[in-house]
Amino acid sequence: MAVEYVELTLDDLAKKVEVTDEKLKAFYDEQSAQYSTPERRKISHILFEINDKQDQKTALEKAHQAKVALKSKDFAMVAAELSDDKITGKDGGDLGLFNAGVMDKDFDTATLALKKGDVSEPVKSAFGYHLIKVTELTTAEIKPFDSVKAEVSKAYQKSQAENLFYQQGESLTEISYQNADNLQAAASQLNLTIHKTGLFTKTAGEGIASNEKIRGIAFSDDVLNGTNSTPIEVDSDHLVVLRLSEHQAATNKPLADVKADVIKAVQAEQAQQQVIDMAKAIKAKLLAGESVAKVAADYKLTVQKAAGLTRMKKDFNVVLNEAIFKGAKPIADKPSIFTVALPSHEQIIVSLTKVQDGVMSDDDKKRAALATKNIAKAMGDSEFNALINTLEDEADIEIKPPQPVAQ
Repeated sequence: MAVEYVELTLDDLAKKVEVTDEKLKAFYDEQSAQYSTPERRKISHILFEINDKQDQKTALEKAHQAKVALKSKDFAMVAAELSDDKITGKDGGDLGLFNAGVMDKDFDTATLALKKGDVSEPVKSAFGYHLIKVTELTTAEIKPFDSVKAEVSKAYQKSQAENLFYQQGESLTEISYQNADNLQAAASQLNLTIHKTGLFTKTAGEGIASNEKIRGIAFSDDVLNGTNSTPIEVDSDHLVVLRLSEHQAATNKPLADVKADVIKAVQAEQAQQQVIDMAKAIKAKLLAGESVAKVAADYKLTVQKAAGLTRMKKDFNVVLNEAIFKGAKPIADKPSIFTVALPSHEQIIVSLTKVQDGVMSDDDKKRAALATKNIAKAMGDSEFNALINTLEDEADIEIKPPQPVAQ
């Protein structure tokens, strides 16, 4: 089918918004945060944990002693020697870029008060006491108006066009419904152009018909019956109304025109079935006790061996690797035999001979424990904020007028 359509876009409306330097400068001042380079802080820390083996008093004393040691020693050296965070301690206590809200409020406050190179007093968090150092600091800067004038102009036009887009969207809905047998009314009243597509199908098209949502509405009963579609939200800032222009019923192509394609399809289907049957036969022979080498020789196939596979091995077929790690483990030195179908229609016959369970290192265990704490805190903060928002939304607030003061 083919359709004719009108479209309303925020970009088109924005281009019509009048722009003056006075308006742009006022908008720039209001939106100054959008044209600023945020502050960048990189920090390191030395941690003295509070746990079953070390109470709060001991951890604090160690933190004070370390602060004194920093007068004559490098921060990275002290972190490597004394920090209970052994993972970051190896890198001089490096925590990377600072993001407010990840740690406790006191940690954030202390970090934001530091200058480059400064070391904080001991700061308590959920993990223990920290000595914090700012190793890199780039202050926030606002880009000059002249350097971002074009960007400001575009943002200003878009902001001014948003209300107009909403209003014209409402009008487009009303006009196209009231004049369901044509698009001319909507085009005239809203100053829009009527466009026309070429022929397209339910599964493919060009231009606006390349959009699956457009094709779905185009082939709906309402449009096929000759009425305008409801406005289609292609994007949040792009609306389209369309109507039928031309419709050609589906027909089968003559066999003579598609004979070569039919032959290829039949051959591919038969070949695929042969591959599946061969894979089943090979698997049966391996299960019966024949060696991989002998069966491969009988079928003139190549044996490929892989050792030391891990779940995240990058240079190995992802689908095959996932299937191998889901496969049954060998029992009593008897290999586990199974087939794997690849998206390329290949069939892989696997003889899994050995599985070695993974072992977590001490660093892995500490990293997992720290991650668990951080995730638990993040989830707790999220639930707490959600609860506060709910309570605020449901609160019944009454504002009483001020009462006269007795003289």
